[in-house]
Amino acid sequence: MDKTAIDYADFAEYDRRQRRIERHVLAAFLGGLVVGLTGMLLSGIGPAWLDRVYDPYAYFALALVVGASASGWGWALLTTFLAAVSTLVAAMGASALRGRMTFDVIGGSAAGLNLMLGMLVGLGVLAYVTRRQDRWGDIAAGVVGGVLLADVVDRATPGFIDSEATFWPGPALFIGSLSVGLVFALRRTAGGRMRALAVTALLAGLFVIVLAESLGTWFPLVP
Repeated sequence: MDKTAIDYADFAEYDRRQRRIERHVLAAFLGGLVVGLTGMLLSGIGPAWLDRVYDPYAYFALALVVGASASGWGWALLTTFLAAVSTLVAAMGASALRGRMTFDVIGGSAAGLNLMLGMLVGLGVLAYVTRRQDRWGDIAAGVVGGVLLADVVDRATPGFIDSEATFWPGPALFIGSLSVGLVFALRRTAGGRMRALAVTALLAGLFVIVLAESLGTWFPLVP
């Protein structure tokens, strides 16, 4: 066999992989533009709870989809960051069109914006790790669910950082149920689902305890 012969099948597969990566990068960028622009244009038009559901959970959903569909963890990191930045740029542009020139349209403040960007990129990388069919994949899926549930608790409980009365009970229960369902969907075995749910419950519980202790008191959910 001639070792110098060119394996055109390998070249074709390499070319297909590069094209998939290019399409994924473009889709992440365009997805961020659409999600950010839509969020700002719809802001204030519908009921108050709709804004609380769209921001930030539409952004979280975009990060999860982009990360889970990436070709590698490095691409998950890059494309999720690209999607998050394009979301921010689109949101700022739409906000400017409505006469509100501000940099903190997402997150509510400079610190909130930085936290949001960090969460989006982190969720994207975790979403890619959930593709692993081992304990690391279980843990990653549990962390995703824990982050989402912690955010729900934060917004639904008075006294916490982002508490919103309009978020409880309907939107909070809806997003919380979707978060648990997402953990189930990300794992394929009963054992993996149980481990992931255990991590989710642990993280959400720790968040409630730490935050309540930092406030020096306990608060009931919004009646």
